[in-house]
Amino acid sequence: MRHAEQPELHVANTECFSEGNLRKIQEIMYEMKAEAGSHLFWEGDPADRLYFLKQGRIRLTKSNDEGKSYILYVYNKGDMFGQVDPFVHSLNSFNAEVTEDSTVGVIQQKDLEVLLWQHGDLAVEFMKWMGLMHRMTQTKFRDLMMFGKPGALCSTLIRLCHTYGKQQGEDIVITKKFTNSELADMIGATRESVNRMLADLKKSGIVSMQQNLIVVKKLNDLKTICQCENCPKDMCRI
Repeated sequence: MRHAEQPELHVANTECFSEGNLRKIQEIMYEMKAEAGSHLFWEGDPADRLYFLKQGRIRLTKSNDEGKSYILYVYNKGDMFGQVDPFVHSLNSFNAEVTEDSTVGVIQQKDLEVLLWQHGDLAVEFMKWMGLMHRMTQTKFRDLMMFGKPGALCSTLIRLCHTYGKQQGEDIVITKKFTNSELADMIGATRESVNRMLADLKKSGIVSMQQNLIVVKKLNDLKTICQCENCPKDMCRI
């Protein structure tokens, strides 16, 4: 019998899962389409699925009582995400907003649990993946809590370089356009404060703009401002 084509997962996933176990995960997925502007799930919905993004773009957000929305993650083709606690019934803590028309592979918790029961090596790899996701979240909160809004913005720009960056001579062009409002939502700041912080970075020659795209000219200066700990690139991403 012919095997299904192996999923094209992000490096963070391929470093956690072996080729054989990636295939096992793919075999229990079912595919769905999601239109831009829709939601895969809302905060408070049952957390009983994982999602593998085959095409498109989805962001994970959290809202406060005043209606302010914060962007925690931006997922792209090859990312696997979701809040599943095997063998425990829990609720989603975040919203998943579809920002581009997307194709998603859905992994139901009950199917995943069967796989984990049957394959101990997959269970170990799944624990590694969950640990990586938790460490990524912890580093984002560390940047915001320890180094304030300027440090969080510099850290976000570094993550954008690792996720969307394209080398252009000694510069790095962030090939996806992000508005200052979106950057503000990523660090819990106002658009006006991001405007001021970016203006300061431009004045210092650390960043510039090129056809509405951010260009990082002095990556090491960004790292100095946020006291970068040089985390592996599979962790240091949006």
